Amino acid sequence: MNINATLLGQAITFAILIWFTMKFVWPPLLQAMEERAKTIADGLAAAERGKHDLELAAKRSAEIIHQAKEKAGEIIASGEKRASEIIEEAKANAKAEGDRILAGAKAEIDQEVFRAKEHLRTQVSAVALAGAGKILGREIDAKAHNDLLDKLVAEI
Repeated sequence: MNINATLLGQAITFAILIWFTMKFVWPPLLQAMEERAKTIADGLAAAERGKHDLELAAKRSAEIIHQAKEKAGEIIASGEKRASEIIEEAKANAKAEGDRILAGAKAEIDQEVFRAKEHLRTQVSAVALAGAGKILGREIDAKAHNDLLDKLVAEI
């Protein structure tokens, strides 16, 4: 055997191997690598979209929290305002009730004073009759002098 023939046989076999590999093995390998590259690219794009969606969600949640805080502040302010209104209403009602009670008490006091004056007038007229009777030396008839006594009581 000659080295040239062996070398030539090996070269032809190598060429057939390269042709077989290029024809049947290489295309599926390239297709698998392209699919893998596409899958990786899709994964990276999905990761970017996810990151972008996460940022949007964070901004949106911050807006929602801000709006909730504003609404809570408004509700608290409204509650405080309503509480002040209720307190003012209660004060006004208490003052009106106090004024009504005070007016009733004053009317009752005026009635008591009037009754006391009437009672005092009656007693003064009885004392005056007794004193006049002693001065005149005779008994004064209250029934006979009723008009005179009424005038006297009215003057007192």
